[in-house]
Amino acid sequence: MAGHDLYEMMSTLRAVRRLKPDAIPPDVLDRVLQAACWAPTGGNMQPWKVIVVRSPERKAALADIYGPQWHTYSGFSRRRAAKAGMAGEELAKMERTLAAGDYLADHLAEAPVLLLFIADPAKMAITDKNLGRVSMVGGGSVYTAVQNAMLACRAEGLGCTLTTLHCIREPEVKEALGIPEDWATLALVPIGYPRGKGHGPISRQPVEQLVFDDTFGQAWQG
Repeated sequence: MAGHDLYEMMSTLRAVRRLKPDAIPPDVLDRVLQAACWAPTGGNMQPWKVIVVRSPERKAALADIYGPQWHTYSGFSRRRAAKAGMAGEELAKMERTLAAGDYLADHLAEAPVLLLFIADPAKMAITDKNLGRVSMVGGGSVYTAVQNAMLACRAEGLGCTLTTLHCIREPEVKEALGIPEDWATLALVPIGYPRGKGHGPISRQPVEQLVFDDTFGQAWQG
């Protein structure tokens, strides 16, 4: 694997949803998994595991769970856009994203590898669990590994995307893969070589819109 500039990798890590069924060489997959294992976690507990799903039967089981959830979501998104009167390039951009998601949902079982990240909540220091709001902290000890794996995919020329819709039907996912009842599922990441262009420049809000200077609401001064 040739060296890569980390900033270039981060700025071109697209959600790639159209994947070839071609097998991923073992050494490439090993490097992606090693990258995930290097991720930092709270107290260095590493409370997560990743299930590398490759058998046709289990990929099909996950596809049967994921597909209907995606199509429900995409249908809602299209109806909401129509109701809001979305048009022009804004509508075209949304439709391109949804069409790629439709493709992934319909071909999920054909991806050579599905990475399912799971975690044991008992091993997490969830410091915000009593704040009377949705907890955010626990996932921080898993999504670092997900991001590392995705950046490694980018460096290896593999397409990938982070999905979570399977969580809506988590009990069925657990049954399909033999996951213990007291574990949680956090991310499903299909990976494979891209169909078409794959990764490239991404569109994100600029620093000026996402960063505050010293206090909430204070514009970043640089």
